[in-house]
Amino acid sequence: MALVDERTIIVEAGKGGDGVVRFRHEKFREFGGPAGGDGGVGGDVYLVAVRDIMQLRAYQEGETLKAQAGEDGRKNSETGAGGRPLRLNVPVGTVAHKVETGESFELLYEGQEVLIARGGNGGHGNEHFKSATDQAPRYAVPGQLGERATLKLTLKLIADVGFVGLPNAGKSSLLNALTNASAKVGAYPFTTLDPNLGAFHGYVLADIPGLIEGASLGRGLGIKFLKHIARTHVLVHCVASDEPDVCATYDTVRAELGKYDSALLSIPELVILTKSDLHTADECERIRAMFSEHVTNEVVSVSILDDASVATLAARLSAFLAQHVPSGTMERDNSSTEHIN
Repeated sequence: MALVDERTIIVEAGKGGDGVVRFRHEKFREFGGPAGGDGGVGGDVYLVAVRDIMQLRAYQEGETLKAQAGEDGRKNSETGAGGRPLRLNVPVGTVAHKVETGESFELLYEGQEVLIARGGNGGHGNEHFKSATDQAPRYAVPGQLGERATLKLTLKLIADVGFVGLPNAGKSSLLNALTNASAKVGAYPFTTLDPNLGAFHGYVLADIPGLIEGASLGRGLGIKFLKHIARTHVLVHCVASDEPDVCATYDTVRAELGKYDSALLSIPELVILTKSDLHTADECERIRAMFSEHVTNEVVSVSILDDASVATLAARLSAFLAQHVPSGTMERDNSSTEHIN
């Protein structure tokens, strides 16, 4: 099921109920005075953050969603019932942009609610207008329309770690090896069409679809997913050891990150040289040593076919995360390697 990370919808808060013209009917006094109640307030529209990253699929592009209108006023000076609010679930990490006003709202934790559109006030009934000079007003006020807003919803995944690299750098395979994720892998470009998530000792890992040169300008799939890197605390930069020039490959991805947002270049980074099983131990060490001279960060070699290699990387990654990821981001469970559905 493909991830939907952008939707544009229209929301309408409920119209306020109309005020009404009514008179009291009492024994021996047919018209005992005005008694028209006020209309009820229209329902508000809220966005509610939930942990389902697929939630935006529930909405159709451009559809209009409406809260309930308030009831009209009643006799005997009774106010009409207020309209039920409309609560729309969106994934944690969603940014809601109101096109008309330019306002933006971020939903960053489960259960967070944001009021997006207020319901219209109910109109006054004729009792409201009684005065010394008008004992029996025969007019009332209609309810006000609720607010209307065009919302552009954009999901930015909230993950502790973002796996980046060119297509076929081994990111998905590495995610599968470190967690219980079941990300699709294959020997062709753009095997990963949507971000894959997994949990590693309580930290959320995100495999970001492969970047290519020009991704920041819209080439390939990269521009669609670069936004998901913005909130990660740590980057794991995967470079395949069978690349003709591992240094140039690394520089290509770093350049695209910087062109999209220079702040991404300051995120702590662990560099992984993948597919080390394609070389002898001496060749792999030579490539790693040469690569280490080119980058400022530590370089770790790994082969997903070598359990000891994966275990070494897991230990190094745990230490790196403990150093760079703020405590309390998630509940940490050192025995947890669950896949996040």
